[in-house]
Amino acid sequence: MTEPTPELRDPNFEEGYIAVLDKPLQWTSADVVRKVKFALRRLGYRRIKVGHAGTLDPLATGVLLVCIGRATKMVDALQAEEKEYVADVMLGATTPSYDLEHPVDRTYPWEHITREAVEEALRSLTGERLQEPPLFSAKKVEGTRAYEMARAGEEVTLRKALVTIYELELLACELPRIRIRVRCSKGTYIRSLAREIGEALQSGGHLTSLRRTRSGGFTAEKASSLDDFLEKLQKIETKPEFPRI
Repeated sequence: MTEPTPELRDPNFEEGYIAVLDKPLQWTSADVVRKVKFALRRLGYRRIKVGHAGTLDPLATGVLLVCIGRATKMVDALQAEEKEYVADVMLGATTPSYDLEHPVDRTYPWEHITREAVEEALRSLTGERLQEPPLFSAKKVEGTRAYEMARAGEEVTLRKALVTIYELELLACELPRIRIRVRCSKGTYIRSLAREIGEALQSGGHLTSLRRTRSGGFTAEKASSLDDFLEKLQKIETKPEFPRI
């Protein structure tokens, strides 16, 4: 299998390749997969498998591992690796989606909150515990995505999942806005964490920006932009020795 790297040096995509990409804002993870798959088809890879290891919401950016060919067999193992994020949270208000996908539905007092209180709230949310996913999420309820049911106005009950927050660091505190660094296990919803921080502070909270800075051993510093990766694919296209299936 080709070594995971953002560089392209005549990889054999059939044998397997992991593209470490920096997902653009407003793109879904599925959008990125479709774009890469389309580009590979232009190279002659008509039946090759392409998947991603760990969904990022459209309003999030950062490390997205796109697995190609036999590397798709590694998706589960890659998804199980711990993740790291930098997130901006607005205190004093909530939204139905726990982020900016929906407008604010309720406001709360936040003037009582201090930096010390925020740090204590972060400590209280660190460790292994049950977390409730957002209603507007890709979780399935009897085969239907939760966000589809929520958008249709149906009542949705999601089962809490066991997650681990290994580290919660306060990077900036300009109340009612805070910036945090999160190191966490697979399945952790940072949107839910933002809401939980607000609740721990007897207020509200929602996510205003999110960037995945690390997935397992892959970091944002070594990730390629989607445009750069696609441009490199175009350059490879002219090489007659490039393997096709």
